[in-house]
Amino acid sequence: MEKSLEFIKRNYSPLVLAYLGDSFYETLAREYVISDGDCIVSRLNESIKKIITAVSQSRIVGIILPMLDETETWFYKTGRNARNTHHAKSADAVEYRRATGLECLYGYYYLSGKIDRARELFLYAMNELEKTRSENNG
Repeated sequence: MEKSLEFIKRNYSPLVLAYLGDSFYETLAREYVISDGDCIVSRLNESIKKIITAVSQSRIVGIILPMLDETETWFYKTGRNARNTHHAKSADAVEYRRATGLECLYGYYYLSGKIDRARELFLYAMNELEKTRSENNG
């Protein structure tokens, strides 16, 4: 289902891309937390919350932003700057907007068929977060 960049820009608002991207991002996160094998679902839910909250997503933006090309940055910024009447209870406005930008980017990845690129950046961010956690705990 690969679609051209112009098709995506013309036919999908940033918030619709974020809506789709939220689901795609969460699927990647769920794949990631079960990658170590079977486990108790309540533990999976604890693990996933560390990845999918607006605060976590904002932190991930800081990790991957320098790696984005011009088009990817455009989608991120378009999502971040979109007028959104919703807000997260657990995040401030800046964190929530950055998270929306990340979700918009992942919506773009999904619709354009750039699944490998999405997974590459996701796994890189998870690796960097794990390093940070290890350094803080060790």
